[in-house]
Amino acid sequence: MDNISKRFCGIVGEEQVKEQELMKKHTTFRVGGPARYYICPRTVQEVQQVLQVCKENGLPFFIVGNGSNLLVSDEGYDGVILQMFRNYNDIIVEGTNIRAQSGALLSKVANQALGHGLGGFEFAAGIPGTLGGAVTMNAGAYGGELKQVLKEATILDDQGQIQVLSVDELHLGYRTSIVKERNYIVLEAVLQLQEKPEDEIRELMEDLQQRRSQKQPLEYPSAGSTFKRPEGHFAGKLIMDSGLQGYCVGGACVSDKHCGFVINKDNANAAEIYQLMQDVRKVVHEKFGIWLEPEVKLLGRF
Repeated sequence: MDNISKRFCGIVGEEQVKEQELMKKHTTFRVGGPARYYICPRTVQEVQQVLQVCKENGLPFFIVGNGSNLLVSDEGYDGVILQMFRNYNDIIVEGTNIRAQSGALLSKVANQALGHGLGGFEFAAGIPGTLGGAVTMNAGAYGGELKQVLKEATILDDQGQIQVLSVDELHLGYRTSIVKERNYIVLEAVLQLQEKPEDEIRELMEDLQQRRSQKQPLEYPSAGSTFKRPEGHFAGKLIMDSGLQGYCVGGACVSDKHCGFVINKDNANAAEIYQLMQDVRKVVHEKFGIWLEPEVKLLGRF
């Protein structure tokens, strides 16, 4: 254990610090090499202290929820991964509002809403991410997006200061926000929902889940929708119309079920997934003159 690792252990406890932790264990693609340091903080103060150590030692850092929108290179990440998921996921219902820490899974927040007869968050029940990532990317599905129900978010800015930003101040757009643009860290968020009969909420959630199961390759590791939706088009249709349905590079494939998904079909590595993404972008551009922009975040060298 080196001196930096000892400092991290002094902040969060030895059991919350791992060195050379394989990121394939912590991403939904099930690929990724080792992170130099992998830390699971429990409090805002611990996050601030860990970031101070990073600053003092010139260490890059990256925030991870449950790794659902992330491709980590095979050589890994020579920095600090802060996993805001395992120890940072409290959910509190306050009347028609829900206050939750950034590591809370969207599915669990949706289930809490269901249990308290609060509607408006059904669209997020099947998104395999955390609330922090959802705020950062203005996550959405089936006609709903976070900005429709978000009241405010508490963030840690690039100077290490805590701020509470209203939904308007967050500048939520299509898969973007001020959090993403300025590399802020989401600490918690408040959702503003409305009372709704529990059976109606459940019926809608079950309908959306059935549609997901029918149309998405949930049986394979993936990062969800791989590319952003180009204006006036659908990424999946462009890929299908380019003749790439089922196209593979090694164990990575364009899903036969939904061409908008790149899947880890047969023990793919990150390099194969990345190459497949580049091939898809090139072919779609040649066919339609459109460069698909990845929705998946890349971490490490490719």
